[in-house]
Amino acid sequence: MRALLVTHGTRGDVQPFLALAVALRERGHEALLAAPESFAPAASEHGVRFAPLDEGPNRLMDDPVVREAVDGGYRGVRGKITAVRTARRIKPLMGAVLHDVGEVARASLADVVVHSPSLPAQHAAEMLGVPAALVALQPGWVPTSAFPCPMVPLPRLPRFLNRATYLTVSATLRAFSGIATTWRTTELGLPRRRGSHDVLHDAAGHDRLVLQAFSRHVTQVDPGWPESVRTTGFWYLPTAPEWSPPDRLRRFLDDGPAPVYIGFGSMTGRDSRRTTTIVTDAVRRAGVRAVLATGWGGIAPDTEADGVLVIDQAPHDWLFPRMSAVVHHGGGGTTGAALAAGRPQVVCPFVADQPHWANRMHAAGVAPSPVRQQQLNADLLAAALTAATDDIGMRDRAERLGQQIRAENGVTTAIDALERIT
Repeated sequence: MRALLVTHGTRGDVQPFLALAVALRERGHEALLAAPESFAPAASEHGVRFAPLDEGPNRLMDDPVVREAVDGGYRGVRGKITAVRTARRIKPLMGAVLHDVGEVARASLADVVVHSPSLPAQHAAEMLGVPAALVALQPGWVPTSAFPCPMVPLPRLPRFLNRATYLTVSATLRAFSGIATTWRTTELGLPRRRGSHDVLHDAAGHDRLVLQAFSRHVTQVDPGWPESVRTTGFWYLPTAPEWSPPDRLRRFLDDGPAPVYIGFGSMTGRDSRRTTTIVTDAVRRAGVRAVLATGWGGIAPDTEADGVLVIDQAPHDWLFPRMSAVVHHGGGGTTGAALAAGRPQVVCPFVADQPHWANRMHAAGVAPSPVRQQQLNADLLAAALTAATDDIGMRDRAERLGQQIRAENGVTTAIDALERIT
């Protein structure tokens, strides 16, 4: 099987596809990962064939409007206005990304195209005459009447309205249909057709394979979904063979009790200094040691405090099992890594699917109540740190749930499903 894997976004959007590429290679298949050019070094570390895509919307990560959107979580009237402004800035940048996807697809000789909802690569699969499979890194892409869309913050609704809540997600995809149609017709040479932007069904109306790369142990699934919807478990990228921890990190871990990890990934907000002050103050009040990860600017890199070590990043599968607790923003990838490590969590969500994962971790009993970034202060974070590190019951539940999560082997299940459609 020759698989073309297409994704875009930040680390949490790309790393699961990199994990799938590694697993496909180990299974004897060929995999080509098409992702933002900045991820070429990560692909090289793991020996994965890579096709660079234009950075597109990633260029906006430091844009003041986008930072305002992250800070506000799209809440209230102002948040909705900011969300619209952000979408308007994203649209023009997608054209170059889609152009690159088309060029990569033509040269790929792929038997299957596996893509995220952020890129309508089903059009490229149609051009090649091969099946497309959708990868959902969070729930909410497949409608059901069993429960409302987890991506939409709504009050409790009557059951008969559940399916309607998924219209918000489909509307998000339709917002970019104009750009996709232009790409489809002018660059891919495909005719306009009804339903071409439907990521869940092919041209004949048949169900496409949907790989839900998360665990049924922590979020709801509908047993009535068709066989084409597979909830595989999280997809984990093993540590690169040549990676080894810096001496300063190893010494810090050896010099005292297990620290907490604190990192907010690509969610930068507008004031990393303020966030860093809050974090270091909370660590001091809670009486714990900490490893702070700067990520994409969420933590100031020149932080100095007793019992605190600042790093750029380290592989989660290596680092998290050595922590006493994991504090993070609630991205699906980091959530999955913390679950697999069997460690209690403190989740401080910003936007998108992060509140969902934060609520699910609390419901599973492996995290205290979420601390939203918009309300983050030293008192709240210190109290959450104390709960996560002192609660023996929470620690035991995290260890048991970790065993279940590790047993799923999501990439293997995903490859089994891909082999059946090629």
